[in-house]
Amino acid sequence: MNNNFQRLNNLTGWAVFVIALFTYVSTVEPTASFWDCGEFIACSFKLQVPHPAGAPLFLLIGRIFSLLAMGNVEKVAFWINIVSVLASAFTILFMFWTITMLSRKLIGKTAQELNKSQMYIVLGSGIVGALVYTFSDTFWFSAVEAEVYAFSSFLTGLLVWAAFKWELIDDENYANRWLLLIAYIIGLSTGIHLLNLVTIPALGLLYYFKKYPNPTYKGGILAILGGVGILGLINNLMIPGLPTIAGKFEIFLVNTFGLPFNYGIIVFVFLFFGALIFGIWYTDKKEKAVANLALLSAAFVLIGYLSYTQVLVRSNYNPPINENDPKDALSFVYYLKREQYGTDRSLLYGPNFNAQPIEQKKGEPLYKKSNGKYEVYDYKQTLVWEKENQSLFPRMYSRQPGHPELYRQMMNLGEGQKVTLIDNLKFMFSYQMGHMYVRYFLWNFAGRESDYQDADWLSPLSKPQSSLPYTISKSKAHNQYWMLPLILGVLGFVYHIFKKEKDALVLTLMFLLTGLFLVGFLNSPPTEPRERDYIYVGSFYFFAMWIGLGVVALFDYGQKLIKNDVSRAIGVSLAGLIVPVIMAQQNWDDHNRSGRYHSVDFAKNLLNGCAKNAVLFTGGDNDTFPLWYVQEVEGFRTDVRVCNLSLLGTPWYINQMKRKTYQSEPLPISLDYDQFIEGKNDLIYFNENPSVKDGIDLRQYINLVKTDSPALKVSNGDYDINILPSSVFFLPTNAQEISKLGFVKKDLEPLIGDALTWTYGKTDVYKSDLIMLDIIANNNWKRPIYFSSTLAQSNYLGLKEAMQMEGMVFRLMPFKVPGAKDGFVNSDIMYNNMMTKTYWRGMNNEKLSYNEFYFGSPVISSRIAFDDLIKQLLREGKSDKAKKALDYCLSVLPDKSIPYDQIIPSYVSSLLQVGEQKRGQELADTIMTRCKNNLDFYLADGNYDSREINTNLYEMNVVVTGLKENKEEALAKKWEQVFDKYYNQAGGKQ
Repeated sequence: MNNNFQRLNNLTGWAVFVIALFTYVSTVEPTASFWDCGEFIACSFKLQVPHPAGAPLFLLIGRIFSLLAMGNVEKVAFWINIVSVLASAFTILFMFWTITMLSRKLIGKTAQELNKSQMYIVLGSGIVGALVYTFSDTFWFSAVEAEVYAFSSFLTGLLVWAAFKWELIDDENYANRWLLLIAYIIGLSTGIHLLNLVTIPALGLLYYFKKYPNPTYKGGILAILGGVGILGLINNLMIPGLPTIAGKFEIFLVNTFGLPFNYGIIVFVFLFFGALIFGIWYTDKKEKAVANLALLSAAFVLIGYLSYTQVLVRSNYNPPINENDPKDALSFVYYLKREQYGTDRSLLYGPNFNAQPIEQKKGEPLYKKSNGKYEVYDYKQTLVWEKENQSLFPRMYSRQPGHPELYRQMMNLGEGQKVTLIDNLKFMFSYQMGHMYVRYFLWNFAGRESDYQDADWLSPLSKPQSSLPYTISKSKAHNQYWMLPLILGVLGFVYHIFKKEKDALVLTLMFLLTGLFLVGFLNSPPTEPRERDYIYVGSFYFFAMWIGLGVVALFDYGQKLIKNDVSRAIGVSLAGLIVPVIMAQQNWDDHNRSGRYHSVDFAKNLLNGCAKNAVLFTGGDNDTFPLWYVQEVEGFRTDVRVCNLSLLGTPWYINQMKRKTYQSEPLPISLDYDQFIEGKNDLIYFNENPSVKDGIDLRQYINLVKTDSPALKVSNGDYDINILPSSVFFLPTNAQEISKLGFVKKDLEPLIGDALTWTYGKTDVYKSDLIMLDIIANNNWKRPIYFSSTLAQSNYLGLKEAMQMEGMVFRLMPFKVPGAKDGFVNSDIMYNNMMTKTYWRGMNNEKLSYNEFYFGSPVISSRIAFDDLIKQLLREGKSDKAKKALDYCLSVLPDKSIPYDQIIPSYVSSLLQVGEQKRGQELADTIMTRCKNNLDFYLADGNYDSREINTNLYEMNVVVTGLKENKEEALAKKWEQVFDKYYNQAGGKQ
């Protein structure tokens, strides 16, 4: 029977692998998805340096797969996405084999002892558990895009399989080889993601249970603590610690003994690895087996960790994407520690969100290379917080804009009310654990309401889909599993505890470490830019194992119902398969990305709105990463310099902007490195000087900053800082020279005066703003400067009245149009750009699933752009062009695939103005009917949502106003009565 089972176990595992592979290949995204995928694909294709702490092993593997595109750059993204597809399918394979191992131990039989019924139920449990995870929401999402989470899950699955495999081996010498394999997997994972490091304490418990057949509570706790210690050594000492020590060696040897730069690193590497090799040799010679195994394991972890040499090597070649520029020991440590993102998150004791700093202390020194040595030019500043607003376990800690107000609202705290430990714990249990973990957990094993931000989970008792608001009821991500996976998993957990306590404890610890314990460590703020369920995918992995073991439980408990063991094993396995079949049926449509291209097309639309050799200021990840992808991989519009404002406050990025890249010349940044080095001009405070309050010459101001002029200095106690003395800037202009450049319409040339004057505002200047102002001051209108239409208002520097809309971007002009608070439209350029230079592949395909990432900035900004163009054309009397633009927008972004949003109501008036009365009336009826149904839901008891209520009321008001303005009296009167009813009802609810 042994040979039969081993053969069937292998074949069945590979069959499950094929099912997973087919699923993910069929639904994989053909190009770069939103968020980090565009960056990872671009960095894989040319082996560049992504955001900290990088993923060098992923990039190396991605580079290999990119070669399968055979020179077709538009296929590069697909093949790098296939890395995640394959990694995910292999995760399922090793999950299957792990479940069958655990099932055999539950039954209490070795592979040789299994009878036919036991063999069938073991295989059935593996199939059900592995397929449930195959079709689970979070794992499937990561399986079809070029992100690190799929590969990280594979290494976690491989690690857990290897650990349980090791436990079954009696030969200690042979078993030690498996321990070294585990160490190597851990090392490799540092070059992908640190998820599987979290399982190390559970591996310590597994090790203890094998080595000590009669365990005690004390021994178990010590084993777990030992695992925590190993985790700490790897995460804190090995990963950032070794480069930190190497950096101190470098500084000491260079500054003390006059060695050339980087020689201190070389000395440290020889000393460290020499000591490690000697230790391995010595412990082997003296037959110190445990010490030898520990040193060998450390060596194997380091071998895996050495993938990070790719970062150092490639950074020294100055690739276009080179985040943090980690080319030496000091910048490499900065990169590994993620210092770019700040470290103000206290876990055990620290300030709450309402704490105020009372003093600044000098922290670690900041070094720069100067005259062959490392010179201290400044110190990091450490804030000292008032004691009365600090507490144990500070969960409500974030002082980012808007977060304090959210904390008070969520926890019903008054202004100035002290935050207690109880408040922090309530926030942790209700929001961090409840909303940001349990909700995600239930998405995967109970059901999901929709794919909108903060969507709830579904139970069998949830309201029917037809009774929900339109956008939710039509969401392809409205997935109902009837809680079957959850029930089967709970059954498997309980059964596991009673039948195999040790294994259950190890699995439970893994489940908790990758779930609720991780919640406590990450300490989520009160809001996130997107859902973070992918963080906890390891926890869902371990629960899916219990779902497989739940099949074994049903087999055991069903003895009285079905006497025949073989029939019962087959029947239970087939019944268990109902669960993954339901999940596959429910999840396929919203996880199928096979025809989605708009994340990349959106980037192309931004670039094609720019004139040749432009500078384009963009925002965060979803603005910039697709742009990096299309330029770096597809070579699209490389004449445009993309300038990411999220990074423009960092010295390394500013330096990169001062270099030529592809067809783009260096940006005209006049400030030298010493003016924007870390700690210098990070924030320039507004401090009005009455003598210049009416305005200051921008070029002169930038020059004063550059020369570190005393005229801008005020004392900040310990040292002097620069200030902004006026809220008004002016930039001298030469109308004659500008006219020769030919980018201003003739009828607008009279608006060009002696200077462009605008109100920047009584606000502080961040370093990124300073660099933008420097570029504007020194560009002399030679290069077109554009701002993405997706930016926050503060990013426009108060210059909106001087911005001309030419597509989905605003061009900075040398004059203002007074009152144009949202910019002004150049209808000729914009019509040509929007009608002939935009891409909308697949956006009109109702079979495709578009989630909230698409319904947000990409679609809304596109519909706003069309709306602005149409209104301007109507103002200019060009109704034929306006009608064509309307028809084009509604055809490429139709309601059937991209549901109407808050921008569409203004299209009612435009349709009526171009003579499309019937379509305008139909659109008005559609919008008003949906708003009415939505308000019926949100104004009902228990469903109150002020944001949704206000949005729907706004849409209704726009429609009614549009009908009135266009003399549609009867229809306007009908819907105005409906609007008034809901407006009054909403007022009574507030």
